[in-house]
Amino acid sequence: MSTSKQKTPKNSSLKSVSNTSPEPTAQEMKKLYRDMLLIRRFEEKAGQLYGMGLIGGFCHLYIGQEAVVTGINSVQQEGDTVITTYRDHAHMLACGMEARGIMAELTGRGTGYSRGKGGSMHMFSQDKNFFGGHGIVGASTSLGTGLGFYHKYSNDGGVAVAYMGDGSANQGQVAECYNMAALWKLPVLYVIENNQYGMGTSVKRSSAGKLYQRGSGFGIPGDQVDCMYVFTMQAAARQAIDYVRSGNGPNILEVLTYRFRGHSMSDPAKYRTKEEVDNMKDNRDPIATLRVRMLEEAGVAEDDLKVIEKDIKEIVNDAAEFAQTSPELPPEDLWTDVLKEVV
Repeated sequence: MSTSKQKTPKNSSLKSVSNTSPEPTAQEMKKLYRDMLLIRRFEEKAGQLYGMGLIGGFCHLYIGQEAVVTGINSVQQEGDTVITTYRDHAHMLACGMEARGIMAELTGRGTGYSRGKGGSMHMFSQDKNFFGGHGIVGASTSLGTGLGFYHKYSNDGGVAVAYMGDGSANQGQVAECYNMAALWKLPVLYVIENNQYGMGTSVKRSSAGKLYQRGSGFGIPGDQVDCMYVFTMQAAARQAIDYVRSGNGPNILEVLTYRFRGHSMSDPAKYRTKEEVDNMKDNRDPIATLRVRMLEEAGVAEDDLKVIEKDIKEIVNDAAEFAQTSPELPPEDLWTDVLKEVV
């Protein structure tokens, strides 16, 4: 990973985010680095397996956006719930789901989190409070609002973190959810992952106004944050989650990020210039930026990072091997898990 051009930004927030957090320790930095690197290497391996024909269906990679889910997850509490879109592998890893089970699901094996029947877009883990990736645009917002209602009804102090993309933010059901969540003061944090392109259309061509302001008519506060720097993402998420958990109702975070790959594995991404993508990779890579800060400002040794990188490589290679050697489902399993009897 090249780090020669990466610089630590002095202020990556587009709006003022009050960061009352203490300066992160070297140990905390290494944990964030490890979490982001696991996502990056896992996604790279998934892309390789897809190219080999071992992953069928759709496959949407998170490469470039790692700071978003890593920063948000790092300030959540046990009992919070998470739901997201079809670009979901990173959210599973951040929630603590094992790389083996995720990769096995991608390859359609019975050892996967949804027994090989959900694939890339539809796997869940109730144990980790992860309620799925969802292929329907906007579905995670509606279901996430339902999770917020669950927390409110149960009075358990939990927050529902509902991710959507910039394309989802234009769906009518999102406005309906804002209305309901505001009316009932549901504990929901709506996270709009604005990676600048809804499939192949620039957000500048598809979306009027600022996405984080879409809730203002319902009295929902929002913020827009440049989250290619994980500590800025952390600070904004902490502020927003504290607001929601304190009983104030929902909050909206529009996080400006960037995907380095196409919308999906079948997308050549010709709607972006090579110069635009290269500039983001060379100057805004969230992992490389953190790596530079650790080496130059936090006193972390290169050898310490090499140990982390070696460990992550082993985890990802093991997950790929496990996925390829796990048994495929027998044909008769086509008829299972179709209906559930309710007594």
